Amino acid sequence: MSLPHAILTALLEKPSSGLELTRRFDKSIGYFWSATHQQIYRELGRLEREGAIRALPRQGATRGQKKEYEVLPAGRDELARWTAASQDPKPLRDTLLLRLRAAAVVGTDGVQADLHRHLGLHRQQLAEYEEIERRDFPPGKDAVEDRLRHVVLRAGIDLETFWTQWLERTIEELEAP
Repeated sequence: MSLPHAILTALLEKPSSGLELTRRFDKSIGYFWSATHQQIYRELGRLEREGAIRALPRQGATRGQKKEYEVLPAGRDELARWTAASQDPKPLRDTLLLRLRAAAVVGTDGVQADLHRHLGLHRQQLAEYEEIERRDFPPGKDAVEDRLRHVVLRAGIDLETFWTQWLERTIEELEAP
C-alpha cells in the first residue's frame, strides 16, 4: 500500500493541508504515484486515526482555515520501515502493448493514429521532465536528498526516452511497405 507512504513522504518534506498535498501530487509525486483529491483526503483521515499524522493546532480563528497536517513519530517509523523493506518489481501491464498484440489478430485499423498520439504525449512529458531537471537540479546541487530526488526524476526521463524511441521504431515498422 504505497499511497499512505507517498503522503507521509510529502508531509515530512513539508507539513501541508489536503488541498496543498493534492497540488503537490499534481506537480511532483503524481508523476510516478497518482492519487485523486478524494483518495488523499480519505488517506489523511485514516493516517490521523492510526496516529501516524496529526492536524497542526490552528492559529487564531478556525472558520474557513485549512487543516494542516504533520507526521508523528509513528508515521516516520512506518515510512522508515517501508523504505527499508524489500519489494519485488511489478510486472508490466500496459494496455497499448496488449492492443498491439490484439491488432496482430484483428488488424491495425486505427492503431497507427493512436501510436502517433502516444508519441506526442510521451515527447511532451519528456520535455516537461527535462525542463524540471534544468530548473531544479543545477550543477553542484548534490546533497544526498537532492541526488535521490534527481534519480527519481531521471527514472522518469529514462522511461519517457524509452517510450519515445520505442514508439518511433514501432511506427516505422508499421509504416514500412
